[in-house]
Amino acid sequence: MQIALTEAQLAAQEGEIPIGAVLVWNQNQVVAIAHNLVENDKNATRHAELICLNEAMSKLQMKYLTQATMYVTLEPCPMCAGALVLSKVKRLVYGATDPKAGAVSSLYSITSDQRLNHRLEIIPGVMEQECSEILKSFFKKLRDKS
Repeated sequence: MQIALTEAQLAAQEGEIPIGAVLVWNQNQVVAIAHNLVENDKNATRHAELICLNEAMSKLQMKYLTQATMYVTLEPCPMCAGALVLSKVKRLVYGATDPKAGAVSSLYSITSDQRLNHRLEIIPGVMEQECSEILKSFFKKLRDKS
């Protein structure tokens, strides 16, 4: 999670919402690291999780990431939660919950929905304070500017 937080800090420096993600293969090999690029790429789908998943699949030459753990600083949105399910990621570890758009436990439970063909092991609240603080600080600075 510390690597994901460092990525989130990079995102904030670039004017992106500070969310970082890391994909680890077989519990010990970091395969992909990413942060949001929505603003810089002018593309609403450039979330840290999707960038990370795409990079990992490309490097590993696999469409399913059944031995992967995704670490992300904020609870994934519906788009990212769906991508994690479709990619068959084994485990999701996230920091802060997202009461406005969270699709793991806050608003929806996409990653554990019994109607889907894959469910993830979920570990919420890892370094929650730090993950939450970087987001709060970023949005406070934005409000102070306007």
